[in-house]
Amino acid sequence: MLFQEPLTFLDEVETIAKLGAEKLMPRFRSLEAHQISEKARNDQVTIADREAEAAILEAIAAHFPDHAVLSEEAGWHQRDPSRPTWIVDPLDGTTNFVHGLAHFAVSIGVAYEDQMLFGVVLDPVKNDIFRGAKGHGAWWNGERCTVSSRTDLTGCLLATGFPFKAHDLLDRYLAIFRETFLRCKAIRRPGSAALDLAYTAAGLYDGFFEFRLAPWDLAGGTLLVEEAGGTVTAIDGSDDIMSEGSVLCGPAGVVAELLEIINQVS
Repeated sequence: MLFQEPLTFLDEVETIAKLGAEKLMPRFRSLEAHQISEKARNDQVTIADREAEAAILEAIAAHFPDHAVLSEEAGWHQRDPSRPTWIVDPLDGTTNFVHGLAHFAVSIGVAYEDQMLFGVVLDPVKNDIFRGAKGHGAWWNGERCTVSSRTDLTGCLLATGFPFKAHDLLDRYLAIFRETFLRCKAIRRPGSAALDLAYTAAGLYDGFFEFRLAPWDLAGGTLLVEEAGGTVTAIDGSDDIMSEGSVLCGPAGVVAELLEIINQVS
């Protein structure tokens, strides 16, 4: 078998995610200026990102030495489509973390042959663990996740992310935001795509949309939404989310109306 019993393997993914979380919490609200650097405009990295990533990668190497890894800070290790691939974000929500806002997560997805099979999103502040396995479902702290029952945008609470690293998208994004805002109840922008996806899987949000994301932002959470009965697409309506870098997700009717808005604006 490529993987051991799926839920047992999922336990191991969760255990490894917790190793990263253990490195984050001692640094939370304790960072010094020299422990924060900027990779690019509006894109920071901290010593906490690097320590959490190192703990996760060390554990993967020890327990699954034949697996490939794509991690936000370290990049690719053993890139090979014939290998299972771990896609790791050691700290999703770095800006929140730097500013002392208690909303961030460790996100890990495990894929094989371009199909996401396992996902874990772990919030170490709230002790929330979201996890899922392809064909087996998704759970929030042990309780089964199901997306909300909304059939359109009326009355919806949505989450989004601003294109803070892609200003060329701003005008189009704001046009989409405006039309969506006029149709739904409210929109939130908490600052962690991984948790936005997890909350959508759990039905806390009725949907989520964001553009210009990286694979590590999406890998763990998109699997959760799908396993919770939701629809996940790219901005063009395709399922090529990882390379397209955009995501619309939630109940099928909500996603259909979001796509209608995007096509209308475009």
